[in-house]
Amino acid sequence: MTNKKTALLDAIEYGVDARYDSQEDKQKEGLALMEARRLRMSNMSQQDLLRAKLMQLKLQMDEYLNSSESNKEYQFTSFLHTYIDAIYDKQQDFALDLDITPVSLSQILNNHREPKEEFFKKLMIHSERVFKTIKGFHNQSWYMIYYRDKINETMAHQDEWKPELEKKIKFPAFS
Repeated sequence: MTNKKTALLDAIEYGVDARYDSQEDKQKEGLALMEARRLRMSNMSQQDLLRAKLMQLKLQMDEYLNSSESNKEYQFTSFLHTYIDAIYDKQQDFALDLDITPVSLSQILNNHREPKEEFFKKLMIHSERVFKTIKGFHNQSWYMIYYRDKINETMAHQDEWKPELEKKIKFPAFS
């Protein structure tokens, strides 16, 4: 292995940002980074891999909740999909573990049905146990994400609902 390649692998391991002389160097080093990540991930246990996926999900949820911007990529259902996919091979298994029908879960995941209060309670209990080893996960995050989505949706469509409702509301005369 050359000194440059050894230095690159050391930089990858410690997260050092390399500077590139050319686009070709950037691509080569990008491929080397991906290969190093692939090798490292292939040596991880299933438990470590699950923990890494859950930590990534927690960080994405926190970022979404702390962001002032609305992002269609991150919604309650996308986070829920990621959560289920990290833990289960089949969504049906998650539904059975939560004691709901697979059809109900599918309707929630595809935005055809609003989740009920009981669903949130079960999800909170489930995620509390699953995220037990992940510090800083708050099980109320599921509620916060869901209601943030509802607020964003309502405000984004206020041109549609506001004019009609304004006609029905009486306002006192102001001097």
